Amino acid sequence: MAAAATLSRLARLGSYGISGSRGLIFNRIQKRGVATCIDPSIGLTDEQKEFQKVAFDFAANEMAPHMAEWDQNEIFPVKTMQKAAQLGFGGIYVRPEVGGSGLSRLDTSIIFEALSTGCTSTTAYISIHNMCAWMIDTFGTNELREKFCPDLCSMEKFASYCLTEPGSGSDAASLLTSAKLKGDHYVLNGSKAFISGGGDTDVYVVMCRTGGKGPKGISCVVVEKGTPGLSFGKKEKKVGWNSQPTRAVIFEDCAVPVTNRLGTEGQGFNIAMKGLNGGRINIASCSLGAAHACVQLARDHISVRKQFGEALSNSQFLQFKLAEMATRLVASRLMVRQAAVALQEDREDAVSLCSMAKLFATDECFSICNQALQMHGGYGYLKDYAVQQFVRDIRVHQILEGSNEVMRMIIARNLLTES
Repeated sequence: MAAAATLSRLARLGSYGISGSRGLIFNRIQKRGVATCIDPSIGLTDEQKEFQKVAFDFAANEMAPHMAEWDQNEIFPVKTMQKAAQLGFGGIYVRPEVGGSGLSRLDTSIIFEALSTGCTSTTAYISIHNMCAWMIDTFGTNELREKFCPDLCSMEKFASYCLTEPGSGSDAASLLTSAKLKGDHYVLNGSKAFISGGGDTDVYVVMCRTGGKGPKGISCVVVEKGTPGLSFGKKEKKVGWNSQPTRAVIFEDCAVPVTNRLGTEGQGFNIAMKGLNGGRINIASCSLGAAHACVQLARDHISVRKQFGEALSNSQFLQFKLAEMATRLVASRLMVRQAAVALQEDREDAVSLCSMAKLFATDECFSICNQALQMHGGYGYLKDYAVQQFVRDIRVHQILEGSNEVMRMIIARNLLTES
C-alpha cells in the first residue's frame, strides 16, 4: 500500500529517539516497556506495527512532554499537530489523490490509540479533524475535495464538525439552524454549541435545515472562517479537553455558496451519521490510549510505592484490580478493532458494532483510568501526576459523538427491529 509505504519512509527518515526531557510519569513507562498481555501490537501486520511505532514515538516525544502545559494554559498545539500531519495523520482515511494517507479504519484506530497515550485531548481533536476531512472527501464534489482536502490533510487548515445545538443534543434531527436558498447561496441563521476547535479552526462542516422537519430536511454545507455573518461565542471553560478550544458557532445571515454543499439537499443527516460512525470508533480508540497509559502508570506506581513495610504490588487486592483493568482494556480494544473492520467493509452490522464499541470502550476505559487514579492515592489527585489528566480528558468521551445512552438506544433498536 502506497500510503503505508510513505509512513514507513517517514519513520525511517525522522525516527524518534527516546528523549530525556519527557513528562514526569512517562519515563518509567518507556523504560519498563509494555506487558505482553496488553501489548497493542499483538495481531497486527508488520505494516501496521510500523506506523503504530511511529505514532507511539510521536506521542512520547512530541506530545507527552507538553500534555500538562497544554492543559494548564489551554494551548491549541497547532505546530505539533502539523508535525503529526507530516507523518500522514492529518487525513488518515482520506484518499491519497487529495493528500490523504488512504489507510483503513482499523489502521486509523491503531494510530489514534497510540497518539492518545501522549495527549488524549489533542488526539481527540485530530480525530474530529480527520472525520471532517473524510466527509468532504467522500461526499464533496471534485472541486470541493481539491479545494479543501489537501490543506486539511497537511493541517495547514483545521476543521470543525457542527451538528449539536443549544436545543438539540441527542435529538440531533430536531436542529433549527436554517439555510434558506437565495439565488446561488444558502443564507444560514442559527447557532451550534460545544464545537471543538470553534473560533480557531478554518473550515466548518455544518448541518443545517434546508427543508421541513425531521432528518430529511437537513443538508450539509462547508463554511469557511471569515465568511460574513459567521461569528463565535466565548471560549468555554472545561473539566478536560483543554488543549482544544470549544465555542459556540453562530450564523447571522451567513451566505454560503450552494456549491459548498456536501451530497444532495436533504442528505445532510445521513452524512452526519456516517461521519459519526467513524467518529465513534475514533473516540473509543482515544479512550483505549488513555486507559493503556493508565494501566502502566498504575502498575509502575504500586511497584515503587510502599505502605505497611512492603510494596503495594504485593497486595493481592491491588493485583486483582490491576488484572481486571488489563482485562477490560484488552476486551475494549478487541471490540473497537472488530467494529473498525465492520465499518471498513460496510457490513450490515457496522452501525450497531460501532455503537457497542463506543459504549463499551468509553465506559470501561474511564473506569480503568479512574481506578488507576485511586491506586495512586492522594498523589493521583495532584496535577504533577498524569493520571488525573487522563481521567479528566476521557470523561467526556461517554457524552460526545452520541452519548452512551444514545448508543444503547441504537443497539436496542437494532435488536428489536430484527425480532
